[in-house]
Amino acid sequence: MELEPPAELPEPRGAAKGPARNATDVEQMSSSPVLPMNSMANDRVDQRTCLICGDRATGLHYGIISCEGCKGFFKRSICNKRVYRCSRDKNCVMSRKQRNRCQYCRLLKCLQMGMNRKAIREDGMPGGRNKSIGPVQISEEEIERIMSGQEFEGEANMSWSNNGDSDHSSPGNGVSESNQPSPVSTPSSSRSVELNGFAALRDQYIGTPVSTHYQYLPHLFSYSAHSALVPPQARSLDPQSHSLINQLVSAEDLEPLGTPMLIEDGYKVTQAELFALLCRLADELLFRQIAWIKKLPFFCELSIKDYTCLLSSTWQELILLSSLTVYSKQIFGDLADVTSKYSPSDDELHRFSEEGMEVMERLIYLFRKFNQLKVSNEEYACMKAINFLNQDIRGLTNASQLEQLNKRYWYVCQDFTEYKYPHQPNRFPDLMMCLPEIRYIAGKMVNVPLEQLPLLFKAVLHSCKTSVSKE
Repeated sequence: MELEPPAELPEPRGAAKGPARNATDVEQMSSSPVLPMNSMANDRVDQRTCLICGDRATGLHYGIISCEGCKGFFKRSICNKRVYRCSRDKNCVMSRKQRNRCQYCRLLKCLQMGMNRKAIREDGMPGGRNKSIGPVQISEEEIERIMSGQEFEGEANMSWSNNGDSDHSSPGNGVSESNQPSPVSTPSSSRSVELNGFAALRDQYIGTPVSTHYQYLPHLFSYSAHSALVPPQARSLDPQSHSLINQLVSAEDLEPLGTPMLIEDGYKVTQAELFALLCRLADELLFRQIAWIKKLPFFCELSIKDYTCLLSSTWQELILLSSLTVYSKQIFGDLADVTSKYSPSDDELHRFSEEGMEVMERLIYLFRKFNQLKVSNEEYACMKAINFLNQDIRGLTNASQLEQLNKRYWYVCQDFTEYKYPHQPNRFPDLMMCLPEIRYIAGKMVNVPLEQLPLLFKAVLHSCKTSVSKE
């Protein structure tokens, strides 16, 4: 099936060679190429090592020299009041490759090496406080109180769960390991996906000034705080919202994907064959996003340069969102059947990276969340437009106009969900909180080696299909 892109937006270079890995794969769509992210800056970073795991350190975090991974882990553990368990003797080896195997020992070492939990901002935002404070020494008794959870006793646990999974995403356009959700350990599994709910985030921000970074979220926090107190009432959908949603849905290609995903019984799929299939799917999904742009109701309001910049920065997120929603029956049905016929070698299993494990866990969580919400076509169209209209992307010529468009569809989506689902007062924030998780996962997938993608998809699709069959 051939899908021709619009003339004004040329076909991305190298699309047929495999799934594009970063913004440079669509650089032909813009007169100015996208610069590699922080590549020159990273080259100049001193080769210091993290005191926790030995990975390359990025600076002084919470009082000690550490890497981004341990910085983010420590912050999440303290902010979310995590209580971990060690299945061994509480003396696990900490290294870059083994640091995720035991989160109990990782947090223990953070505290023993002097990481200062009081340097973490109380509002949970990026950037610590009291930066002049260096490493701290605390007694073994105090460490034990933190590790056992006694330090947090009496504090309300605001997380909520569904089928063992709870929801955690933090709104915002930027993505960093230190302020994004992360899978954490539970006593039953060191690799379970346990994430915080919106309620904790809501309490964190209600009554406090919202930072400029989050001001693009119209009414989100106040909406969630008060909606549960007001009984649902019958109401009509604003005519303008109805018109805008219809325009967005009309711009979507909701026809089933044309890439063949059928396989004979008993056929054994090779890694190369599965990888080729994933490439074809990525091509088709990408071309659908390119064609979608010309049909947007606000197409004439922005420049081609801005559209090119937006698409080159968000295409992976758009593909992921569509795969989890409107095309999910094919992806988690037909494609899952194909991946089930692929048997990875021992070497592939051994080489599967921690980055791949994190992506796998987050994708499974996100699938379950979307499966629970049963996102409608109208909601999907709004979410896609909101995610696309990211005014924080570098190189835009009219960021203020993008911000207004972004807000327009926030209001439209909120209006629609309140009208369509009056008995689900938290549905709108639940939907919006999925967007930063999608953005984070899409960014992480760039770092997964190409040869690991077949195994990654096999693991994710198998787990998701199994969880659905058990419901």
